[in-house]
Amino acid sequence: MDLILQQIPQQLVNGITIGGVYALIALGYTMVYGILFMLNFAHGEVYMIGGFTGWWVLHLLTRSQGPLVGGFVIIVLMIIGAMALTGLLGVAIERFAYRPLRNAPRMNLLLSALGVSIVLQNLVLRFQGAKIRFFHTSALIPEGIRTFEIGGTIISFMRLLVIVVSLVLMFVLTWFVKKTKMGKAMRATAQDAEAATFMGIDTNRIIMLTFLIGSALGGAAGTLVGLLFTQVDYYIGYAAGLKGFTAAVLGGIGSIPGAMLGGFILGLVESLGITFISSAYKDVIAFVILILVLIIRPRGILGEKEPEKV
Repeated sequence: MDLILQQIPQQLVNGITIGGVYALIALGYTMVYGILFMLNFAHGEVYMIGGFTGWWVLHLLTRSQGPLVGGFVIIVLMIIGAMALTGLLGVAIERFAYRPLRNAPRMNLLLSALGVSIVLQNLVLRFQGAKIRFFHTSALIPEGIRTFEIGGTIISFMRLLVIVVSLVLMFVLTWFVKKTKMGKAMRATAQDAEAATFMGIDTNRIIMLTFLIGSALGGAAGTLVGLLFTQVDYYIGYAAGLKGFTAAVLGGIGSIPGAMLGGFILGLVESLGITFISSAYKDVIAFVILILVLIIRPRGILGEKEPEKV
């Protein structure tokens, strides 16, 4: 028991780290659902493509003798490159796969999302192959700051990077949605798209912006996980998308703070489950928690109750 208690601080750090990634993925789901009331099941593949984009940036800027530019510069370029490409990909998905079906039954949108997911996964398989791509990150970080020890808890630089970047992106998104004119337009569109149109808001532009931001956050998450676990393959989008969707539902799908909270809770539950039970059951534990929350509070932790129809 003493050994388990000693592991708890380390597992809390691990949980916050992976929870930040889950939160970024969940934000993509919840932003799209908040406006279109649809589940973008292609979001996991967007995350996966973000991971491959980061790998390519790293691959192009490093040689056998070392990186061509500073390691921190490469990390920044990896994240920015992944966000830029996946953001544009999200816009393209919305424009060509979802917008023509916006007035169709929701089942059509769901099938289109699943189709986009399969297409993206197989495109990456075709051009990248099934081989795992490894992130050779050891040369990016100076040896003296690769790990930190705080009160007996070891925190690697990459874990600290994931936590900081995740929190910064969430803070920027919260500020954007609450304080900017475009953010207010997004909230108005989510509340009532038809009324927002009557008020002069270009809802098509707002929906496109929503896909841009949500997909960019997913791409950033893909690169951060690649840096943390040093590998990426064409199938990682499935599991990550499932966890992101679970976090969004847990926190209250459609709620941005709920997506953040759900992500961190899911990450912590998984990490503590590894400590007290077994790593083989971490997914089971997460989904059991989800089922219990949905039974007790179907709208999620921070989700708003829908008005009753009369």
